[in-house]
Amino acid sequence: MNKVKAFIERGKDGTYGVYVDLDDDTLNYGIIGEGKTVNEAIEDFKTSYTEMKALHEREGLPFVEAQFEFHYDTASFLDYYTTYFSLAGLSRLTGIHQGQLSHYVTGHRNPSKATIQRIDRSVHQFANKLNQVQFV
Repeated sequence: MNKVKAFIERGKDGTYGVYVDLDDDTLNYGIIGEGKTVNEAIEDFKTSYTEMKALHEREGLPFVEAQFEFHYDTASFLDYYTTYFSLAGLSRLTGIHQGQLSHYVTGHRNPSKATIQRIDRSVHQFANKLNQVQFV
C-alpha cells in the first residue's frame, strides 16, 4: 500500500481542510476533507477516500490504495492534540509562552518558521522519551 502525505490546515474562516499532496503522482485521484474541527475534517477526508474507491469500482477504473500520513499546520496540530495535553504543558515542553500558543490555536497569530521548528523538535523529543517508557 502506498504512503501518501495528507495536509491538515486551518482556513482563514476557522474551519479545517485535509488534502493530498498534489505534487505526489502516486494516486490516480484527488480527495479532500473539510470540517469545523480537525476530527471532522479527517473523518470527511476518510469518507471521501471510501467514496472515491466505490466510484472507481462502479466505473471499472483502477484504484490506487493508500495509507495517509497526516501533516499538520501549527494551528491544526494544537487544536487536535490539546485534547490530549494542555497548552500549559506544551508551553513547559517548548518554552513558548502559553498565551502565544493560544494565539496560534485561535488564528490570531501565525508562528514564524523558527517557532514551528521549535515546536516540532520539542514534540518529537518528547515523543521519543515516551517511546522509551516501560511499565512494570
